[in-house]
Amino acid sequence: MAEAVRFGVTLPQIKKSWDETRAAAVEIDALGYDSAWVCDHLYGMPMPNMPIFEAYSLLAGVAAVTTRVALGALVTPPFFRNPAVLAKQIATIDHIAGPGNRMIAGLGSGWFASEFEGYGCEFPDIARRLAALTDTCEILRRMWTQEQPSYKGSVYRIEDVVCEPKPLSTPRILIGGGGEKVLLRLAARYADIWNNLAVNQSELPRKLEVLHEHCAREGRDPSQIEVSQQCVVVLAPTQADAEISITKAERVYGGHMGVGLREHGIWGSPEVVVEKLQRYVGMGCRHFVMEFFGRDVREPARLFAETVLPAFR
Repeated sequence: MAEAVRFGVTLPQIKKSWDETRAAAVEIDALGYDSAWVCDHLYGMPMPNMPIFEAYSLLAGVAAVTTRVALGALVTPPFFRNPAVLAKQIATIDHIAGPGNRMIAGLGSGWFASEFEGYGCEFPDIARRLAALTDTCEILRRMWTQEQPSYKGSVYRIEDVVCEPKPLSTPRILIGGGGEKVLLRLAARYADIWNNLAVNQSELPRKLEVLHEHCAREGRDPSQIEVSQQCVVVLAPTQADAEISITKAERVYGGHMGVGLREHGIWGSPEVVVEKLQRYVGMGCRHFVMEFFGRDVREPARLFAETVLPAFR
């Protein structure tokens, strides 16, 4: 049997009410999607003055109203939270979510300096942020699996720390990003899932080549790492409708997630979207983290579930 292909959906979080987020989460859960995601930003993207819910408070609420989808943040950087406290937060949400190994710890290096500085968080150079990411991976795993672990890293440390109750199942670690020298090496060492960010969508084959090289150096079988792709999905009933929507989407997303959207993005009628997704599956992608374009995420999510999901089940 071919390896399963999974589909996740980004939940409404910016300029939305909790009622809207909850309704979308419940429907995504019921429609048969595999995962639901929030972004871990303190400022709305791409404009800081846009209202946005905090990621882990939101995930706790979503965990309580859903029953089966995996849950994660794409992605949590160092220096927003002490990693030991983050381990405790995720362990707690895992209990709210219940059985089924639903929690995914999505981690990255961070990039938007203004939100760190505005909230009084340290935002050092990339080398120190990646060193802190290494410590975060070590601390999370140890706190979830060992009784009273100690660890002294270059940035963070724990001392005979107690994390009780432990998660019901050890959460999977996702590392997101494309830095070829260090971040992909950390993914090869620690990640259960590696996520290629939307801005690097066209570079997926190259990034996978580098990841596999790091796996060889780390003595890790690349097949142990699930490859996921963050992407905008512009789905319409017909290709003519999709042509209108993709033009709007390019204006809305701009340079943050709209880079190469028309050339490399997942957009079109259901038949065209299936074909484009299959192209990425052929490259090795097994999990798509999709941001549906539309005012109400439930509408394209329903159309996708009816017309696209069956081709991969």
